[in-house]
Amino acid sequence: MREFFKEFSFPGGIGSHCTPETPGSIHEGGELGYSISHAFGAAFDNPDLLVAVMVGDGEAETGPLATSWHSNKFLNPIRDGAVLPILHLNGYKINNPTLLSRISHEELEDLFKGYGWTPYFVEGDDPQRMHQEMAGILEDCVLEIRRIQKEARASGKATRARWPMIVLRSPKGWTGPKDVDGHKVEGFWRAHQVPLAGLHENPAHLKQLEDWMRSYRPDELFDDHGRLMPELKALAPKGTRRMSANPHVNGGLLRKTLRMPDFRDYGIKVDKPGQATVENTRPLGRFLRDIMRQNMMNFRVFGPDETTSNKLDAIYEVSKKLWLADYLPEDADGGELSPDGRVLEMLSEHTLEGWYEGYLLTGRHGLFSTYEAFAHVIDSMFNQHAKWLAICRELSWRAPVSSLNLLITSTVWRQDHNGFTHQDPGFIDLALNKSPDVCRIYLPPDANSLLCVANHCLKSTNYINVIVSDKQNHLQYMTMEQAIEHCTKGVSIWSQASNDQGSEPDVVMASAGDIPTKEALAAVVMLRENFPDLKIRFINVVDLFKLTPSTEHPHGLSDRDFDSLFTVDKPIIFNFHGYPWLIHRLTYRRTNHRNMHVRGYKEKGNINTPLDLAIRNQVDRFSLAIDVIDRVPRLQIAGAHVKEKLRNMQIDCQNYAYEHGVDKPEIDQWTWP
Repeated sequence: MREFFKEFSFPGGIGSHCTPETPGSIHEGGELGYSISHAFGAAFDNPDLLVAVMVGDGEAETGPLATSWHSNKFLNPIRDGAVLPILHLNGYKINNPTLLSRISHEELEDLFKGYGWTPYFVEGDDPQRMHQEMAGILEDCVLEIRRIQKEARASGKATRARWPMIVLRSPKGWTGPKDVDGHKVEGFWRAHQVPLAGLHENPAHLKQLEDWMRSYRPDELFDDHGRLMPELKALAPKGTRRMSANPHVNGGLLRKTLRMPDFRDYGIKVDKPGQATVENTRPLGRFLRDIMRQNMMNFRVFGPDETTSNKLDAIYEVSKKLWLADYLPEDADGGELSPDGRVLEMLSEHTLEGWYEGYLLTGRHGLFSTYEAFAHVIDSMFNQHAKWLAICRELSWRAPVSSLNLLITSTVWRQDHNGFTHQDPGFIDLALNKSPDVCRIYLPPDANSLLCVANHCLKSTNYINVIVSDKQNHLQYMTMEQAIEHCTKGVSIWSQASNDQGSEPDVVMASAGDIPTKEALAAVVMLRENFPDLKIRFINVVDLFKLTPSTEHPHGLSDRDFDSLFTVDKPIIFNFHGYPWLIHRLTYRRTNHRNMHVRGYKEKGNINTPLDLAIRNQVDRFSLAIDVIDRVPRLQIAGAHVKEKLRNMQIDCQNYAYEHGVDKPEIDQWTWP
């Protein structure tokens, strides 16, 4: 017992929360708000599982938790398990009363009835009576859950149920010291603090602590060696009935390999690079459709309200959007709703992410797609899951779980009519902060490379994979075999856009992302037309962590390989999808960083055409070509006339956009010659 006490919340020991080191946990709770959504994720597709989830009344004040009460409208009583929330009202947070504890019983009951629950109440402060009452209410709730499931499974008809929940009202610091130094503790916010401090210097506090501990009669529970009495130990469940040994809370033990079709079968035929345009995410939707078809009990797709918008709607050919609430006649006309759908949509990124995490942590697979600017809604959830995975990788008994795959689409460069509010590529900056053992960032430039990346990510374990790919029409550059080679390397020279074979280049043009790649290629064409003898090396980056040193990330290039690609002394013009300083952050230790000139999004936007937005942030073809002229020494003077021409073309394009509301046809329909 002394050893256990020493390890609790002590350096080198176990955390005070339900950390990954704690057997039986899938939810640490370091950040509040996600307990219910995690519980529902665990219950999905687990028909025999009952998940009891404790919700503190402080956590109940968070936005994510408040919204997650609506999860009951997504629980199919035929194929899913059940969730029994227990809202614990002890009245106080760290230093304040809690809102739900200070409203009337009637108002609280009406609140949860309005959410669609059937609330049961257990209230009081007498331990003996409360234990008996709680046992009885738990029995009633379990029987009600079984009745709902039995009726649905017997009839074969899944309808929305009014599931039971429990409201447990008990004093904060229950059975602890009632008063310390004349101040109320039990039943007040002080119980959230350290109720008895300064034990080394305060004998009265030490005596009060001893009396408190002895009130639990440890001599009746433990022997002289601090071991639990055999007769009490015998009461505990055996084997996997123990919470710590339940295989669902070590989900990798239950994980089955995803059955995958060959992603090559969904590729785009590319006869000549940079000629045809395709919606990049559309082929991915067909790939996901057939993954869903082959994994109808352990694969789901999550998204706020955007599966169709993100061009993934081919999935609906196999499984619709889950909907158990009321239906209207017009829903039959394109609503794509079904009580047994496997696409989960709700306009709460928090709830969706919580469901998804709970689903993965209990051994299943999935994909979450969302608009790029609003991926930030789950920033802190991403952080918590990354920390969880980082610790799990250090625990040999934690079996690997499926990776969390985020498709970040509807990206910054194609917000033609949504405008400034929808322009934010900063989620990848957040991902960069997490453990290199956990996070991966991919920017596939076309549909075939997106398929290759998605195939890799969906097969992986214990990672968070961030895939950035726009949903609009984009030029296609690589055959499937070329895409596989490129994605396997993560960064490579595109020979079709380079003319420095067998010599050192005068300049390196690099890109990462779909629109930045198109604009960089267009700049190369203009430079070649105006300076035929200019040696240009074109590099595309699909795996962003290739830019960081191999000593800092397992995907990173060695210094020798980086120097071979990017040279040691030639100017590098890097056209980047996100904020430009991220590239500097990744490459600051590289030999040629002093010659690295990065263009990216700089918070200059509004209602823009694609080219106008690119011009305002200097990622457009004209700005890039001018950058090359400015940085190649022999062109700085000789290229003045070309610079002038390019600037005039840039102004003309902007004026056209402001007059007509679209880009000039020769810009919008540009192809690689």
